[in-house]
Amino acid sequence: MGKSDFLSPKAIANRIKSKGLQKLRWYCQMCQKQCRDENGFKCHCMSESHQRQLLLASENPQQFMDYFSEEFRNDFLELLRRRFGTKRVHNNIVYNEYISHREHIHMNATQWETLTDFTKWLGREGLCKVDETPKGWYIQYIDRDPETIRRQQEQERKKKQDLDDEEKTAKFIEQQVRRGLEGKELEQPVYTELNRENEEEKVAFNLNKGASTSIAASSKTSSVLGPSALKMVEGAVKRKEPAHSSGQSKEKKKKSALDEIMELEEEKKRTSRRDYWLQPEIVVKIVTKKLGEKYHKKKAVVK
Repeated sequence: MGKSDFLSPKAIANRIKSKGLQKLRWYCQMCQKQCRDENGFKCHCMSESHQRQLLLASENPQQFMDYFSEEFRNDFLELLRRRFGTKRVHNNIVYNEYISHREHIHMNATQWETLTDFTKWLGREGLCKVDETPKGWYIQYIDRDPETIRRQQEQERKKKQDLDDEEKTAKFIEQQVRRGLEGKELEQPVYTELNRENEEEKVAFNLNKGASTSIAASSKTSSVLGPSALKMVEGAVKRKEPAHSSGQSKEKKKKSALDEIMELEEEKKRTSRRDYWLQPEIVVKIVTKKLGEKYHKKKAVVK
């Protein structure tokens, strides 16, 4: 009987069946051949090529099992690292994505009988963090790449340095507050008796603070208090002005805690600044004469 045409319905159906995954029980791991039905798998088992592969496997079965186990482990971990990174994920999600590839290594050819056994083995070997929940087993990849470990150590060192700087700043602020409280003396109020020389004069009180408000109040009450009271108010304002100016000069001379903190931050930035182009094992040219005439315009390797 002749072979069916390429565009015949039977040939098209066969090509559609050949795509995608087939049943696991009709797959031969030794020959890496997938059969589409039971009859095809039976014919493959009776073929000469399959019998030769069985003879090779019977001579050293442990070697073939170790090979398939190693391939399965490497492919599974590579998919876990590339697809999920260091995220915590269910083992079934990773396994379903792994077996979606047509040329994957089947688990029945490895040393692990079930996915749970393989997950426990990953935890015992320290390749992944595994934990059992009511919903099943979850795995998390442990990245042991030297570059990743170096980056994590750099981040931890920077975080520790920032915490130390915050503690130093907090202690410095606390010392400034304590120093300010110690140097300030509490003023005790002095109570005096009100003496009125003229009973006909009216007494006016100004409850607002500040020199400007006191001047306005003095202009309003000048007609009531008379010229003598006006002179007293003007004298008090004049005494307050030099005191206020002297206080401003003291504030200018003495730095506040905020200014000192800002100076510390700027100094820390200056000290932490470095040349990122300067790396080991690069060739540089010396253009300065500070190192001597014999090294001028010579090339050197950075160690």
